[in-house]
Amino acid sequence: MENTNEMRIALEGRIDSNNAQIVENELQDQIGDTNLPIVLDADKLDYISSAGLRVLLRIRKKHPELTVINVNPEIYEIFEMTGFTEMMTVEKAYRVVSVEGCEVIGKGANGTIYRIDQDNVVKVYNNPDALEDIQHEREVARLALVLGIPTAISYDVVKVGESYGSVFELLNARSFSKIIEQEPDKLDWCVKEFVDMLKKIHGTEVPEGKLPEIKKTVLNWVKFVMDYIPEETGKKLLSLVEAVPHDNHMIHGDYHTKNIELQNDEVLIIDMDTLAVGNPIFELGSVFNSFIGFSELDHSVIQEFQGFDYETSKVFWHKTLAAYLGTNNEKIISEVEDKARIIGYTRLIRRAIRRKALETEEGRKQVEFWKEKLIALVDKTDTLLFTRSELEIEAVLDNLETVLDFIDTHLQNADCPMRAQMQIRLAAEEIFVNIANYAYVPGKGKAIVRVEFSEDPVTVSITFIDHGIPYDPLEKGDPDISLKAEEREIGGLGVFLAKKTMDDVTYEYINGQNVLKLKKNL
Repeated sequence: MENTNEMRIALEGRIDSNNAQIVENELQDQIGDTNLPIVLDADKLDYISSAGLRVLLRIRKKHPELTVINVNPEIYEIFEMTGFTEMMTVEKAYRVVSVEGCEVIGKGANGTIYRIDQDNVVKVYNNPDALEDIQHEREVARLALVLGIPTAISYDVVKVGESYGSVFELLNARSFSKIIEQEPDKLDWCVKEFVDMLKKIHGTEVPEGKLPEIKKTVLNWVKFVMDYIPEETGKKLLSLVEAVPHDNHMIHGDYHTKNIELQNDEVLIIDMDTLAVGNPIFELGSVFNSFIGFSELDHSVIQEFQGFDYETSKVFWHKTLAAYLGTNNEKIISEVEDKARIIGYTRLIRRAIRRKALETEEGRKQVEFWKEKLIALVDKTDTLLFTRSELEIEAVLDNLETVLDFIDTHLQNADCPMRAQMQIRLAAEEIFVNIANYAYVPGKGKAIVRVEFSEDPVTVSITFIDHGIPYDPLEKGDPDISLKAEEREIGGLGVFLAKKTMDDVTYEYINGQNVLKLKKNL
């Protein structure tokens, strides 16, 4: 069969010593003098011997772009053993899978995930020519796994209707959406695990150039939307995104509860084709859309997409943002949410317009709703950056100022009184210096510094975590400050000062970690 792009010829039955010459003559007659690439379709080829391989080799010498497709596993093994897969393009035949009547467990921009049996799921791609997309997703999923992100790796590629799919083993796995729908009392547990996974992703640094930059994608959204919003708003929106610095930390790109699976008590993330690197505000914009943005006007959308209602979705989003930021301070949560909404609405407007929303009354209503929200938010926003509640850093004295600046930034953003801020800084310095000097002697290691706020009463907690030598600094008694200078022991004042200036200081050794928490009522 010949078209303008290629000449495709079917191979059938057996090609062996008995008929190799006949087959070669027939092939040469069909090929003739064509200059088109030759594609041999081996879908109905049952057997090939060395004589048959020599036929293909002679054709390959005349037609260097020869491709053999739909090769069954047994014949593919022969091609591989004889080195033919190195000399020409040889593509395996793909197992055919039907998803008719199968449960949909996830749906994203690039495809839909179906459970095909108790043990396996298949991601069916929207693009009918998805083999390159599948290869990309398998590569980035492997990269994520190597970098410590728990994910499922596709073990097979199949044909599904007119498209292709990746098959993953997810034995008895349930999505977080399903858990929230069926067991609403586990919502807080889901929030914790959901946020822990998100922090793990965002805390993972990716080698330069291994993943695309999400910022470039967002800039494309902005440039599209600029034609549909006031000029000054568009310019400011563009400057806000441009001001976000380059960041090599991982971004999932489609992070929501249908893409988080619980399998045998292990939490896994799936649907990895949108992996990128960038600032977490771009991820939070996408998460906002998943739980609020898409269904803000039509609350039935979230029910169809996630399986739970809009009120549950609002609660989940708010709890997620609070846990991610490490605070219950509504002012801080609201400020970061507004930044996420800017990214979310920008994406929604572009997506809707590209899908012909302006051609229908309902579509125009949605676009106008998002535009009004976006314009108001951009007008009052000066930066898309925000500070996260957790810092992981080498526990060395050279990093003391970085730690104190990190804590100060959080305290200032929460309008912490100056006297309390000074006391917290003093206590934090003493604790970090102790970790730097003693936790990992004679080696080095990292410390985690976490800043969390709560309300009623307004309280700040500074938690220091290290994996060093187990040591409880609170066990040692307080120094006798009534003694004369010549009678006083040197040392021991740091923890004493922390205990005196804080409202509570606690220590525990858990999971191989020293965990010391300073608590101050503001």
